[in-house]
Amino acid sequence: MGTVFNLIILGFIVWFLYQRFVPVKGIKNINAAELKAVLNNKGNKQLIDVRTPNEYRGNHIKDFKNIPLNELGKRAQELSKDKEVVVICQSGMRSSNASKALKKLGFNEITNVKGGMSSWRE
Repeated sequence: MGTVFNLIILGFIVWFLYQRFVPVKGIKNINAAELKAVLNNKGNKQLIDVRTPNEYRGNHIKDFKNIPLNELGKRAQELSKDKEVVVICQSGMRSSNASKALKKLGFNEITNVKGGMSSWRE
């Protein structure tokens, strides 16, 4: 009985780690250097910063609109599902969560900036 229980627990841990760290289909990840190329060719892209308003006021990249992660579900209608959404935060964790949330809301072209503002150098 103990062995079965241990296998169930192990299976749950493996599933949890898989869900947490395996990239979601339809979400592209770029680094700060690649973001510079995106900004040089913004075209049809929507640029979203999901940090808090205080973090955003302290330092942000021009043309990025502040929609805090905790407001994203309510404010997603401000974004077009027909355009690519580029998402940034401080380190890349919140933007990764925001990217997954946008995917669930029906957005198809989503780009997450790994390393976030912590890796950004103008």
